Amino acid sequence: MRIARIDDADRAQFAFADGRHSGWVTAGALGVDVRTLDDVVDRLSVIRERMSLTEADRDDRVNLLAPVERPGKILAVGLNYLKHIEEVGKAKPTAPMIFAKYSSAIAGPYGVIELNPDITAEVDYECELAVVIGAPARRIDPERALNHVLGYCVANDVSARDVQRSEPQISRSKSLDTFCPIGPWITTADEVADPHRLGIRTRVNGAIRQDSTTEDMLFDVPFLIAYLSQTMTLQPGDMILTGTPPGVGSGMKPPSYLQENDVVRCEIDTLGYIENTLVTPVVTR
Repeated sequence: MRIARIDDADRAQFAFADGRHSGWVTAGALGVDVRTLDDVVDRLSVIRERMSLTEADRDDRVNLLAPVERPGKILAVGLNYLKHIEEVGKAKPTAPMIFAKYSSAIAGPYGVIELNPDITAEVDYECELAVVIGAPARRIDPERALNHVLGYCVANDVSARDVQRSEPQISRSKSLDTFCPIGPWITTADEVADPHRLGIRTRVNGAIRQDSTTEDMLFDVPFLIAYLSQTMTLQPGDMILTGTPPGVGSGMKPPSYLQENDVVRCEIDTLGYIENTLVTPVVTR
């Protein structure tokens, strides 16, 4: 099943799609009152049942919003693809390198990424597999970790590289407004046979930049969930961004950073794609 948030007559509403039919069915059409992702998780079995029975109209033409509006936690992993580690000339980490992206960075799957030249001149892309937690996870073992996954989506861990280099911690450089486009929807875990065998790609203005597979991860999804759960309880709606493959702009010779009007498309097999345009916003003071 796919879980989306859509703009329905100027208000956000959850909508659902399955492999048996094309198009989306809103929560309202299913007669299910779900206002948050927690509600969706709690009523997922009811939603599935009603999806299999409903004759409600299905709409292909919807305006997709970020499927998770304000995650409680966005936990990201640095240097988690072996070929990316080689690309940037770093030593292989002996434990996951964890940093936070803040929820105010969330952007929609087809919205804009804002360039702010007063803050950064080196904006970079990082296509990543995002894991969406569906059940509380506290001090769990890797063997049970995937039982706590609601599903997966595509994320772009947009980064201000010059800000990143200027500070000993990197969360600020990763958390500018709009620096975390996600989507286009959540594909539930039962639709993803193996999250470590998915093609992952980035295109900038149509030209391929990243082209790899999630099989190249150093630390896999169950390990990351279990590792993080040792120090904090993962809650439904929390997101884990699992690292990026080689091909980032900062790894090119010379580096190639994003510019105004560039179009960045991040895609992962089975999960779909997100596509965002770089704009310079009008800043009011």
